[in-house]
Amino acid sequence: MESIFRPKLFSVLKGYNAQSFQKDLFAGIIVGIVALPLAIAFAVASGVSPEKGLITAIIAGFLISFLGGSRVQIGGPTGAFIVIVYGIVQQYGLEGLMISTFLAGIILVLFGLLRLGAILKFIPHPLIVGFTSGIALVIFSTQIKAAFGLEIAELPSEFIAKWTCYFSHLQSVNVYAILISLATILISIYAGKIIPKVPGSFIAIILMTILVQVFQLPVNTIESMYGEIPNSIGFDMPNIDWSLVHNYFQPALTIAILGAIESLLSAVVADGMIGGNHRSNTELIAQGIANIFSPIFGGIPATGAIARTATNVKNGGRTPIAGIFHALTLLLIMLVFGKWAKLIPMSCLAGILIVVSYNMSEWRTFRSILKGSRFDIIVLLSTFLLTVLVDLTIAIEIGIVLASLIFMYRMSKINGVIPIETDSDDIQNYNQLPKEIEVYEISGPFFFAAAKRYQETLRELKHSTSVLIIRMRHVPFIDATGIRNFTEIIKTLEKRKTKVILSGVNPEVKMELKRSEIAQYLSEKEMCDKFDDALRYAKEIS
Repeated sequence: MESIFRPKLFSVLKGYNAQSFQKDLFAGIIVGIVALPLAIAFAVASGVSPEKGLITAIIAGFLISFLGGSRVQIGGPTGAFIVIVYGIVQQYGLEGLMISTFLAGIILVLFGLLRLGAILKFIPHPLIVGFTSGIALVIFSTQIKAAFGLEIAELPSEFIAKWTCYFSHLQSVNVYAILISLATILISIYAGKIIPKVPGSFIAIILMTILVQVFQLPVNTIESMYGEIPNSIGFDMPNIDWSLVHNYFQPALTIAILGAIESLLSAVVADGMIGGNHRSNTELIAQGIANIFSPIFGGIPATGAIARTATNVKNGGRTPIAGIFHALTLLLIMLVFGKWAKLIPMSCLAGILIVVSYNMSEWRTFRSILKGSRFDIIVLLSTFLLTVLVDLTIAIEIGIVLASLIFMYRMSKINGVIPIETDSDDIQNYNQLPKEIEVYEISGPFFFAAAKRYQETLRELKHSTSVLIIRMRHVPFIDATGIRNFTEIIKTLEKRKTKVILSGVNPEVKMELKRSEIAQYLSEKEMCDKFDDALRYAKEIS
């Protein structure tokens, strides 16, 4: 268990000094300020009240830093979860979201205990870019109502229906809301160049809130939409009806998979920035624990946040203590200043989320993938379109299946069964072999995607062949389908009075063959380690 779960915090405390503490404290405060508008904006966009975003950043953010496997990972609500959370709330209500998040936490812990951290790193990049870009477009589309101040009682959840609704309500555009949104976008992008240490989104919120209150501008605020923001955190254990748990398994699994992918991706990016190495299984367990406790205190799903993690690194944070200070900063803000957060204009939050969606879109990477392999393009566009037009859960599921099928197809193409030519330098005295001895070589894994092709190729062997030597030195493994098809090949060849001899079989493949029914047709003597031995034996029996 020790090798699976080893929080980085307890590893970095050795040699920790006052200078490191000062850097972590400063970075934590800055990241806390950065996280404030984002936590509120992500919660509102997800269809839940603003304080739930703050609670998530505080509770989950603290636990991810305290127990996580990365030195600098910052956890909390992220833009990637907006689409999922909104969909769950619409279908199952707030109670359903809490149960789904709780179950997702358990699944993430199991991922870590089963050491799946390394496996999740192999999710294809086009798939990640596809659903990330899709999420970015969906987030952008959800913010048009607030950004333009449109008076729409009930907004459709479907992408095309949503935009149709927008165009049919253009007559209710609020010019003040548009100006606030544009000002927020510009401040968020350019304020950092003037005041580098203070995030632009935080400056935008302060300025726009003051502007709205001083001039009494007729725009919606958090207060007009959601009422008061509580300045306390309560214990709220979800009431789980175990007979209905199966309804929440799919959304819980989606939260878990997306949370795992995003947190590990963020940890990898952070490793590159600080020259470190995160502990992926420890990170997954910490993410799981954070998502178990977040709904208990009234929060929503959480994961590693790439932008906030990068901010932490750039401001000098080098240990999980910076992440702990980020959570404590948010707690202090919520307890002391939370009562004023209700005055924030909704169009200001929309502007912040539009900037977030642009940064998430990865449009340059998207464009570069479109110039590459047709297989990558298929995965990218399928995942992107399914995310936007259908559902993120389905997009991830189909994307992974599609990427797996394409991988197997491509593997089957690079593998092969080839006859060894008579002028091959690799075989001494091949020209002296009797005509009834044939030599073929199998190259690559003998797995189900390639097994059928191997079978068809070997069946085309000349009828005059009495001994077939199959070289398997480049076969790293064989699966159940490969063994079954191989057995059928040997049976067919035996009926034609053709004897099969294997050479260069590695120990793992040989063990698999001995355990299978192939052992009935091939003795130990016919599974040779060296080609010379196989050749000698073939001459004896030909």
